[in-house]
Amino acid sequence: MTQARPMVAAPSTTAPSVALSGAALRFGDRTLWDDLDLAIAPGEFLAVLGPNGAGKTSLLQVLLGLRKLSAGAVEVGGRPPRRGSSVVGYVPQQKAFDRDLPLRGRDLVRLGLDGHRWGLARRNRETRDRVARVIDDVGATAYADAPLGLLSGGEQQRLRIAQALLGDPTVLLCDEPLLSLDLHHQRAVSELIDTRRRAANISVVFVTHEINPILSMVDRVLYLVGGRWAVGPPDEIMTSERLSDLYNTDIDVLRVRGRIVVVGTPDAAHGEPGGDHHHPVDTGPVPGPPRAPAGSTGGRTG
Repeated sequence: MTQARPMVAAPSTTAPSVALSGAALRFGDRTLWDDLDLAIAPGEFLAVLGPNGAGKTSLLQVLLGLRKLSAGAVEVGGRPPRRGSSVVGYVPQQKAFDRDLPLRGRDLVRLGLDGHRWGLARRNRETRDRVARVIDDVGATAYADAPLGLLSGGEQQRLRIAQALLGDPTVLLCDEPLLSLDLHHQRAVSELIDTRRRAANISVVFVTHEINPILSMVDRVLYLVGGRWAVGPPDEIMTSERLSDLYNTDIDVLRVRGRIVVVGTPDAAHGEPGGDHHHPVDTGPVPGPPRAPAGSTGGRTG
């Protein structure tokens, strides 16, 4: 049975990398989440789970400075989030590039430095060396000069991770980075992110529907459902009682050959603004006993 490693707990003198207080996000009369209090410690790995339309991608957009909260406050790296912040790295969902796209893997990575700026890209020796180092760090040197459209999904994701890490961020936001990857590449990409997190003490916020490849790495889970939320260690959140309370219906969390299978989650009635649509099934191995800090629940789930 896979055991979750002990949670990374920040000392009392260490400010959180990400902090939300009384945070709410609404679209018209629809509430994605409300009264969300969350502090993510430096080096912590937070998995964000939930059905379609629950506000997972929208949460990342708030942290990227692309959306404003409807209520409450948010800070990333001790400041309000803003577009193009060097504090934040972003790994998007895996989507195929056009096979005829005249862009090399190395060019994609370089966009992590100056892709948000107007004008000609910086191409001095220091920039080239920096790009080469981060490409080597993610094991992508062998195909860095190949056209992006000819690379596999796993190879493309390694380059996206290199791009996200190029600015030495303290917070890494990952939006379904394992989507459409086979099991081998899911493991490789997950381990790559976790290794860099441990080496550089980066906080990871990892949105996913496939928790199996990462559960041994996860410190806490944030589960979002229909305006409600719960946060805590995986063994506290991934239970029949807790998920039934969140969904307001009977949910079975089954343990099958050392894995958790969640059964009975209803499909979301509406897609999440700016997000993709998938069936809300989360599975994973049963984590071990670490329970610090104690789980918290919001959005009137008791």
